[in-house]
Amino acid sequence: MDERPVRVLTVDDQAVFRRTARALVGRTPGFELVGESPDGETALRLARDADPDIVLLDLRMTGIDGIETARRLSAEDPTRVIVLASSADVRDVADLAASAGAAAVICKQWLSPRLLRGLWIALRRR
Repeated sequence: MDERPVRVLTVDDQAVFRRTARALVGRTPGFELVGESPDGETALRLARDADPDIVLLDLRMTGIDGIETARRLSAEDPTRVIVLASSADVRDVADLAASAGAAAVICKQWLSPRLLRGLWIALRRR
């Protein structure tokens, strides 16, 4: 019996990144996109309905930022939140993101099917 696909929700205020993430998830075997959100508030609603396994969450967004969204997502559900940051922000926010319940912080430019699968494998072992 096959396992269900890893369900991914992407959250970013930039439409171009959401399109990129959609394509990346589509190219990753065993993963499926279950929702996209342009902001933290919408992401919280979508996460309740879509039941994602992973949330790819932008750090810097208008309205509720990525850290607060991660905090709220982690409080509501054991969803694995991966905060996506610019290379300049990754080191600066790692501890803050972890304290908000994020499982990882990675540079947006590093995101690839191989990294996404690797993160999922590592997170499942925790």
